[in-house]
Amino acid sequence: MTTPCIDLRNVRCDIGGRTVLDIAQLRVAPGERVAVIGHNGAGKSTLFRLLTGFMAPTQGSAQVLGRDLGRGLGARELRLLRQEVGQVMQGLHLVGRLSVRDNVQIGALARVPGWRSWARVFPAGEVARAEAALQQVGLLARAGARADQLSGGERQKAGVARMLVQGPRLILADEPTAALDPAAAAEVCQLLAASAAGATLITVVHNPALLPVLARRVIGLRQGRIAFDLPVDEVGDRQLLDLYRPADQEPVAHWHISTAPLRAPISESTP
Repeated sequence: MTTPCIDLRNVRCDIGGRTVLDIAQLRVAPGERVAVIGHNGAGKSTLFRLLTGFMAPTQGSAQVLGRDLGRGLGARELRLLRQEVGQVMQGLHLVGRLSVRDNVQIGALARVPGWRSWARVFPAGEVARAEAALQQVGLLARAGARADQLSGGERQKAGVARMLVQGPRLILADEPTAALDPAAAAEVCQLLAASAAGATLITVVHNPALLPVLARRVIGLRQGRIAFDLPVDEVGDRQLLDLYRPADQEPVAHWHISTAPLRAPISESTP
């Protein structure tokens, strides 16, 4: 039996005496593409902090890439975990004064001595890897430009390229299209899905129309708990309305609404 990429059992995370995440069971297989949705405060950011080792569970078993986060990881184990977990975030943390190429090469930091990063002198193999990643996301022509000269969509592409250089086994994308127009968002989603290339991809999404592009499975979080865990083609208006309803509103089980599944806004050839 294949070892899960993520295996959470009876996990609870408390912050300031308040439970913000309470998951009975969550398993994600290697190579799966999963979207996580839910209102603000539903526990999505806490889940990502847990998966990257930035917080330990208050109770329960949490294993990520074969490492037991519940027992607490040492500094070396945390560093090894984070080398294998790539992140594409809304606020990409690109260094504006550096070139796009230099920012992308930062993805290789785990493989090169620190002085090379400071001096921006990378081995030829890493330079070639960075240029191949830039070519893949369509930014090779902008490799020499300063990062602060890029458009929002180009910045997200640079983040994807940096992740490609890192070569992670698990990719966490936190609202990667939040600040983009619909066309740029669709393009970045296609790139992200295509770039996963066998890695496990978990994406926090706020636009339901993008779910079929990024995921084959959708997890709805509500008040820190899993409200549903379904194939993307089984998620329709009923599930979404119930997930996002106000806390004081009754469930929508008896509403007369569409149960039609979501449909991808992009061609069915999308990976």
